[in-house]
Amino acid sequence: MPELAEVFARYGPAYLDKYGPAILPSHRRAMRDILRCRTLELGGHVFCCDRCGRTHYVYHSCRNRSCPKCHHEQTQAWLAQRRQELLPIRYFHVVFTVPPELHAGLRRRQTELYGLLMQAAAQALIRLAADPHYVGGLVGVLSVLHTWGRTLSYHPHVHCLVTGGGLDLKAQEWRSARDDYLVPVKALSRMFRGTFKGLLGPRLGELDISPSVWQVPWVVHCEPVRGDVENVLDYLGRYVHRIALTNGRILDIENGRVTFRYQDTRDQQWKDMTLAAEEFIRRFLQHVLPEGFHKVRYCGLWAPGHRRSLRRRQLLLAPSEPSCPARPLPANGTPESPEASRPGQTCPYCGQGVLVRTGLLRPRGRGPP
Repeated sequence: MPELAEVFARYGPAYLDKYGPAILPSHRRAMRDILRCRTLELGGHVFCCDRCGRTHYVYHSCRNRSCPKCHHEQTQAWLAQRRQELLPIRYFHVVFTVPPELHAGLRRRQTELYGLLMQAAAQALIRLAADPHYVGGLVGVLSVLHTWGRTLSYHPHVHCLVTGGGLDLKAQEWRSARDDYLVPVKALSRMFRGTFKGLLGPRLGELDISPSVWQVPWVVHCEPVRGDVENVLDYLGRYVHRIALTNGRILDIENGRVTFRYQDTRDQQWKDMTLAAEEFIRRFLQHVLPEGFHKVRYCGLWAPGHRRSLRRRQLLLAPSEPSCPARPLPANGTPESPEASRPGQTCPYCGQGVLVRTGLLRPRGRGPP
C-alpha cells in the first residue's frame, strides 16, 4: 500500500534541493521523522513465538505529530479523557472560518496568529452565549485548529464542540440552550471578526492585510449535534495527533505524481485527485504546525480553572444511567495500538503461540527527543 513516507523517499530529496533554506525547520523535521518512522533507523524490539519459533520485529514510532502512522494510543487516551468530561446534555458543533484575504497573513505569522484565531473564536462564543437572551451561562468550548481543506489546500478554520447550556456563575444554576439554537450566527460572525481584530491590537499595522477583510462577512456555521456526541468527538480526535491526510487515502505514487482520495464537499462523494509530487509535498507540509503550538484548547466550563464546577454539574445532571458511557480501557489504562506487539500477545504468524521479547534493536542514529 502506498504511504506518505514513500512519497518523501522518492521525491523528498529533489524537493529539499530545490527549496533549500526556504524550507522551515519544522517541515524538515516532519519529513525526516516520517521517513524513519517504524524503520530500523529508530530501533525497536525483537519478539519470538513460543510455539512456531518465528521472529517478529517491531520498530519504534517517530512520534512526530504530523506522522500518519503514529499516535493511535495517544488518540484513544485523549478520547477516553474527553468522554469523562462530557455532560449528559445536547451539544453544538460550531465552525469558524476566515476570508481568503487573511490567509497570507496567517501563514506568515502562524505561531502568533493561529493562537489569536482560536482565542477569538472561544471568546466570541462564550461572550454571546452568556447573554440571557440565548443561554445566560458559561458554556464549555473545546476547540481544535484545522488548516486544510479536503484536497490539502490551505483553509484555516476552528472546530468547536460547545455545550448546549451553561452555568450561571452567580446563581450557580444550569441554563439550558434551546434544542436547535445556541446563538445567532450572524451576530457570532461579527463578534468573531471584531474580537480577532481587537486581539491583534498594535500588531494590525505590521500585517499586510486588506481593509476589506474587516468589511466582508466571516463565515460561521453552527448546528446541533445529531445523534451521539461521540461522532463529533471522534472526528475531532482523528486530527488531534496528526494532520490532513492518512496513508489509506493515498492510492498511487508513479511517474512523479501522487494520486489520493478526497470527499467532495458539494456532493459528499469520494473522488480521486492527482498532483505532481512536488505540489503534493508542498500542500502537505503547509499544514505542519510550528513547534510547540497547541492546536487544542479548552475554554469556558472546560477550562482547567472550572474543573470543580464541571464535576459538580456532571453529578447534578447525571441521569440514572450515563448517556455517554466511557468505552472500557485495558487493565493498564492505555488503549493498545493494533500495530504494536507486546509480550504475551498472540503470534501474528501462527495465531496460536505467544510472543516473547528476546532482543533489542539499537537506533542507527539519534532518535526523537
